[in-house]
Amino acid sequence: MGVAATLGRAARLPFLMLTLSSVFLGAASAWSTQGQLDLWLLCLVLIGAIGAHVSVNMLNEYADFRSGLDTRTERTPFSGGSGALIEYPRMSGAVLGLSVLALLLTCLVGLYFVYLRGPTLLPIGILGLAIVLSYTPWLNRHPWLCLIAPGLAFGPLMVGGTHFVLTGETVALPWLVSLVPGLLASNLLLLNQFPDIEADRSVGRHHFPIAYGITAGTRVYGLLLLAALAVIAYGTMRGYLPGLGLIAAIPLTGGFIAYLGARRFGSAIGSHVPYLGMNVAAALLTPLFLGISLIIG
Repeated sequence: MGVAATLGRAARLPFLMLTLSSVFLGAASAWSTQGQLDLWLLCLVLIGAIGAHVSVNMLNEYADFRSGLDTRTERTPFSGGSGALIEYPRMSGAVLGLSVLALLLTCLVGLYFVYLRGPTLLPIGILGLAIVLSYTPWLNRHPWLCLIAPGLAFGPLMVGGTHFVLTGETVALPWLVSLVPGLLASNLLLLNQFPDIEADRSVGRHHFPIAYGITAGTRVYGLLLLAALAVIAYGTMRGYLPGLGLIAAIPLTGGFIAYLGARRFGSAIGSHVPYLGMNVAAALLTPLFLGISLIIG
């Protein structure tokens, strides 16, 4: 395997679709309020958001390799890391270096946005930076923070931040719709932790399923799904979303299928990959459908 391919695996490129989905929803929100988009700004938003996601993925990959976690996880297409550094350990320095470069690029883009739109963006940028740097070494040891952080990053920070950069306006719509990818991103990471409980515990992690158990984790997963559905229903009934917004409930059914898999198989869900796949589909497609509804109106 070449250097580029190894770095691509460590960056977990397929997972970047989650960033694209969140940015798309933020852009759709901006379009629905202004009827136009600055494509140059949108490209910069994508560069900054993807840089942050690549950075946190690679920092996680590097830390898991250094701690030995990579040798203990039950790897699936959706969880357990990429295994790239287990196969090519000499690339660990390059992975760490590229994660730093990606984060620096994100910071540069963010500083430009602060210059363009003012200091209102600073709290979003600082909180996003804190999540990237602390997720693996610190947040993973605090169950509630670990549960909330992914949703905060891919929901309000990314969707709301995208809308504000593109419009310069603070309105209710992006913050409301951002709750949907936020809740589903937290669920995405929560369910992916089920197969890795013992491996994660062995290196000192203390996320939600470790702290409270599989049953409690499954219940929270179901509650977050219901909350996402409630946001879609509320937004439609109150007129924030067009009637077409209800189509977002269609891919959300994938999450309920994953919930049934979690109830049935618990920590063994890693051996039943289609359920993990349905979890991913819900997290990616629900914001996409919601954004399409906003564009079509």
